[in-house]
This record gives sequence, C-alpha cells and structure tokens, in this order.
Amino acid sequence: SALHRPHGRSRDVTPLTWRDFFDENRAVDIDGDKFNVYLKGNAGPVFYFLHGGGYSGLTWSCLANELCSRIICRVLAPDLRGHGQTYTKDDGDLSTERQVKDILGIYKAVYGDSGDEEPPFVCVVGHSMGGALAVHVVATNEIPNVVGLVVIDVVEGSAMDALSGMSTFLRGRPSSFDSEEKAISWCLQSGATRNREAARISMPSQIKKTEDGKYTWRIDLTTTEPYWVGWFQGLSAKFLSCLPPKLLVLAGVDRLDKDLTIAQMQGKFQNTILPKVGHAVHEDSPDRLADELARFATRHRFAEALPGGKPLAAHPMMGMGMMI
Repeated sequence: SALHRPHGRSRDVTPLTWRDFFDENRAVDIDGDKFNVYLKGNAGPVFYFLHGGGYSGLTWSCLANELCSRIICRVLAPDLRGHGQTYTKDDGDLSTERQVKDILGIYKAVYGDSGDEEPPFVCVVGHSMGGALAVHVVATNEIPNVVGLVVIDVVEGSAMDALSGMSTFLRGRPSSFDSEEKAISWCLQSGATRNREAARISMPSQIKKTEDGKYTWRIDLTTTEPYWVGWFQGLSAKFLSCLPPKLLVLAGVDRLDKDLTIAQMQGKFQNTILPKVGHAVHEDSPDRLADELARFATRHRFAEALPGGKPLAAHPMMGMGMMI
C-alpha cells in the first residue's frame, strides 16, 4: 500500500547524479592522464577516500553527505586508474607502485600548492583494494600532515585466503545489463549493496555503455589478477608500522588475522565492527560509518563537530568484537 511506500519511491532505481552529494567534479591532469575527482567542503581536515576494485569515487557519496553533516571537513574522492571517468595511457596497470604514484599525484594536484599556508590535516580512508592502497600510501610519508588512517573491510590474512575464490566470484556476475536501472536492480537484489540510495549513485559509475546499447563493466577485474597479491601481501605489518592513529572497520567478527588480533589486544589500533552490513560497509551503512569516522576524528582532535550537526549515535561494537 502507499502507506508503506514513502513518496511512492521505495522501488526507485533511477540513477542519481554526483551533484546530489558533492560540490565539485574536476578532471586532474597528471602527465596527460586525466584523473576524475569529486570534492566536497571547503574547511577542516581532508578525508581522502580511496575506493575498492570495480567501484568509483561515487561509492563514497552517501558517506560524504553523512560525514559532512557531523563534522567540519572536506572530502576528496578520486576515480582510481582504470575506473569511473578516469582515463590514462595505461588503464591496465593497477600495480601497487603505479597506483601509489597516482594517489600521491592526485593529492598534490588538488592540495599540494597551499603556498604559505600550513597543509591541511589529512585522514586517508580506503575500502578493500583502496584500503590496501591507503596503507601503502601512508607508509610512504609523502602526504604531509596525515593524522589518520582508516581501512575498511580488508585484512591481509582474509584477503589472501579469498583470492583463490575471487575469479569464480567475478565470473558469476552478469556480463552485461540492458540498462542502468537493470544494473541498479541487480546490485540491490544480489546484495552487492543493501542501500538503495547508494546503489543509485554508485552502480552506474561501475558500468559503461557498449556499441550495442547494452552496459558492461567499466573495468574487467579479472585482468587485474596479477596485481592482487601485491596489494595485500605484507599489509598487516605495514599497517601496524604506519605512525598516525589507525582505525580498522570490519563487516564481521571473524576477519582479523593473527598478527592483527595480537596488535589489537596491545592497543596498537582501534577496531570497530559494524553488524548487519556486507563488504561495501560505507554503502550499506553510511550513517553508522560516519558516526565512527566523526568519533575517530574528534577523539584524535583533528576535526570539530559541526555546530548543530547530527549527534553521534551510541557505539555499536568496539574492541575485540564484544558488545559494550
């Protein structure tokens, strides 16, 4: 009944645009390569968001809105090489080394020329592939004033274990869609995203129109297989060696590997588990993740609460995965 369908839009699968979430969409030129970036906010620390394999900067849309309604901050969310609206001379080179250079280059192009001003505080946040890259980037110490490192749902042990099944998983996805709306519907029905608004903004950026009018994946992730081990190998040790405060956000209790479990008991990083979310934590539960990020930023004193902004919800789960 209409009663259970607010505004009659609960089945809506029409695509949304970046303008619903970000202030600016800019093409950054680096040696002739065009990197597409989304920007939001004009004061406070920069949250530098790095998406996972197959996604785009728009995967962060809902979270960006939620975060900017809680604390004073800025958001920089690029489409990484081979993804979204970014086009390079070699879209296929997704090696760690190449992508770290890209990510440093994008940052420098957008914020590098602050003149006499002190560079902004930066919190680097990454999901899956982007979470691994966030660790590699922060470990270079080449971005000034990094005050936080947040890794979302990627742990070396689990990632390495999962690689063997990754090709099978990718082959199990539809190879094409008849329309963007059909792709959004698949995204929701398959559980790739559990949040309709996130699916409507994120999914269209993961596909491209082909000559026959159908839509196929923007990037064939099976071609990135040679780089998978390089993204994740040695990640736990490198994560722990990074100096800024660290937050690891997981979608399940069983995803900490041995090294991280020991380090977490020793208080070397903060671990938060968000229940009832899938792998795309930031798409499934942008409000709860925004609470976690806002709490992390204010606890470590690199961001201030937005006057009159959304209050932070009670803490779901922390620490060893015990309810507290």
